[in-house]
Amino acid sequence: MGFTHSAFALGYEAAINKCTIDGNLVPPGALITFVQKGLQYLEMEANLSNSETDVDEDFSFLQPLDLITKDAYELRQIIKEKKKSLQKDKDKDKDIEREPEVERGRVREKDRQEREKERQERDREREKERGKLEKEKEKEKEKEKEQEKHEQEKFHEDHADKEMVMDREDKNNVKQEDAGASGGAEPMDTSMMSPSLVSEIPSSDVTILEGHTSEVCACAWSPTGSLLASGSGDSTARIWLISDGASRSISQNGPTNVLVLKHVKGRTNEKSKDVTTLDWNGEGTLLATGSYDGQARIWSTNELPVATLDNDLGNEANPRFGASVVGELRSTLSKHKGPIFSLKWNKKGDYLLTGSCDKTAIVWDVKTEEWRQQFEFHSGPTLDVDWRNNVSFATSSTDHMIYVCKIGENRPIKTFEGHQGEVNCVKWDPTGSLLASCSDDVTAKIWSMKQDKYVHDLREHSKEIYTIRWSPTGPGTNNPNRQLVLASASFDSTVKLWDVELGRLLYSLDGHKEPVYSVAFSPNGQYLASGSLDKSMIVWSLKEGKIVKTYSGQGGIFEVCWNKEGDKIAACFANNTVSVLDFRIVLTSLPDFEAGLCNIPAGL
Repeated sequence: MGFTHSAFALGYEAAINKCTIDGNLVPPGALITFVQKGLQYLEMEANLSNSETDVDEDFSFLQPLDLITKDAYELRQIIKEKKKSLQKDKDKDKDIEREPEVERGRVREKDRQEREKERQERDREREKERGKLEKEKEKEKEKEKEQEKHEQEKFHEDHADKEMVMDREDKNNVKQEDAGASGGAEPMDTSMMSPSLVSEIPSSDVTILEGHTSEVCACAWSPTGSLLASGSGDSTARIWLISDGASRSISQNGPTNVLVLKHVKGRTNEKSKDVTTLDWNGEGTLLATGSYDGQARIWSTNELPVATLDNDLGNEANPRFGASVVGELRSTLSKHKGPIFSLKWNKKGDYLLTGSCDKTAIVWDVKTEEWRQQFEFHSGPTLDVDWRNNVSFATSSTDHMIYVCKIGENRPIKTFEGHQGEVNCVKWDPTGSLLASCSDDVTAKIWSMKQDKYVHDLREHSKEIYTIRWSPTGPGTNNPNRQLVLASASFDSTVKLWDVELGRLLYSLDGHKEPVYSVAFSPNGQYLASGSLDKSMIVWSLKEGKIVKTYSGQGGIFEVCWNKEGDKIAACFANNTVSVLDFRIVLTSLPDFEAGLCNIPAGL
């Protein structure tokens, strides 16, 4: 009776009546056998768990019916067969997984080989280019030596001939009137004389501004007053108060009046704070700076009487400094996500325009200190921006495109497509009717809002064109009766002047030996200054296309600029300095000045 009750209780609690196993297949004594096998199972599990065998996988192969109806040998056979089957499936899966990895490895190896091949080709090209440049430099040096030797010989011959003529005239007792008529001096052609004899400006006639601790990459004169701004890789901009007097030199260690605008607190020379560009508003009261950190900053400036000078800013006893410059950070404009490459005020002074490496241009409302509109049309970094009027402007980019945009418009109002390389610079002419552009594709182009295709394609340079400038002449300028021309500066070491009406070359100014980074017209449009990596600045006469004077500094020149009066030229150098030339001294030292053939700039 007890056995029957126990069997019922076990069957009820185990829900055997719900089991799918046919009871007829269960042999007598199966319960005892099941318990025994369970004990054996536990013992096997305990033993196998101490080895490296995966117990869960092994015993998952066995079904409950197998444990009851089959002996240990049969169970091992079942496990062995199922293990084999599982291993085959695993090997197959590994092969499948390995195939894409092998293919990816092949692709990566192929890419690596191609990159290595391209790198080697580039290295070979660079070596060839270096070799060519070295040969060209050697040829240039030999040519210059021969030319200088020839000019000196010619100069001495001419001088000797004149002395011989004078001797003959004295011996033959020629009348004084005839001698005076035949002995009149001809104006000197400075381009035919050795630079060391005629055109070099001595350092004593140049003011050197020192204080920056890294290369100076931008400079600009205030449109009013005598303030000169400079921007540097040392994380600062500086505003220098330059004397109104014609001073030939200022001691480098003497007192100078300068305001330092720090773009980072504490340490300087922080590369993310490089001042990359700067621009004055039309009134000369606000200076905007663009930085490598993607921020634009607006600084207020003012000049104070000499009586307010502190001892560390100036010297009241020094008559060259009759005022002090003061200023402070007024606004920090943050929205760009990359370095700012270009920055311009509109003529009205209510908007500031910035172009950035983040591919966008932003118009900022100066009064509210907020961004008015962001223009996201380019597919590459925005390299330059330039206002057409107070509400519309042009942008250029590494994507070869030029867009003309207008505040309030969500699409460009004009698209200029035609360059085959990065467009480095865009500039509107004085009337805003023509747009000039220059590119790495070795061309400059002139565009009109009246048509989609360029008006002129200027193709005389042999290397990339870095910058362009319009002359301050023609309609809409203070020199309306003079011809409008365009100047382009190139890595081919030349500056070229273009007739924009006919689209032809007027002059090729060949005086530099390395890439020309900057050009600037004098306010009266009669002279052009150019600055090069060959450490020299050249002043050209546009009337004849000849060199007037040259100045050699101690580093490559990144920018040159004239003040509003046209009596001073500033140049910023890679050796951390800014040089200021008094153009009146330059003119009065010319031989033609004594003959009354040189024109002093208007306003002097």
